[in-house]
Amino acid sequence: MTLYEWPRAAAFGRVIPKNKIYEHAGANTALKATFVREVDQIIWSHKLAPETVNVVATKQVSEIQVFRIAAHSATLDQEVLSAIDQAIPFPLFFEVTNGEHVMVAAAYKRPSEADSSRFVLGNYFLSDWFPASGQRTAFPVALNMCTLYERLLEPLVRRQLAQLVANASGIMNSPIAPEVADQPVSLEARIAQAEAIKAKVHEVMRIRARLARERQFNKRVAINAELRTAKQELERLSTG
Repeated sequence: MTLYEWPRAAAFGRVIPKNKIYEHAGANTALKATFVREVDQIIWSHKLAPETVNVVATKQVSEIQVFRIAAHSATLDQEVLSAIDQAIPFPLFFEVTNGEHVMVAAAYKRPSEADSSRFVLGNYFLSDWFPASGQRTAFPVALNMCTLYERLLEPLVRRQLAQLVANASGIMNSPIAPEVADQPVSLEARIAQAEAIKAKVHEVMRIRARLARERQFNKRVAINAELRTAKQELERLSTG
């Protein structure tokens, strides 16, 4: 379960007007319409900082922010999350609420190596939907903010990686058993694996679509060879 019991001392509770997100994210007309259609309210829920959680800041992670989004439906365009991430210069965790249910979402966010004032944002990892009134998981113990960030992210990454491997098994029409690593695998490596599997699944599906449309025998032979290579790579990624 990835719905955390956030520390009371970290409570912030500030409503963020949508137009502030528009300004900082450079939102266009289409994105503004998405916000209006899908988002009821945005609340800056908690501020996880050295003075609120008694955890030492690091160069990579000085603070972590928690945003609560009241959504109009159970589907929320990830462009909404990305726009808020672009507007806030800290790693974010989202609690998306819809009626009596809540879902957690986060993308791995790290300072750019080329420009430390900018952030690189990865794909989003999502939890299941939980009853909003359900029991929450204890807040992780960590010595610094970087470790805290990894421990908060880890359950989301593991869940989505397991789903991606299961999807890959379906595409391969055979179960894929991930290998047990001799050494512990870092969270960054798991995130990179998840993103690579996701991209390769999309590639396999595109090749299959091309194969279904193609009628010339010699071209089908070439596409089939391309498909075999992509599926082999997908299996390699999924068992890593």
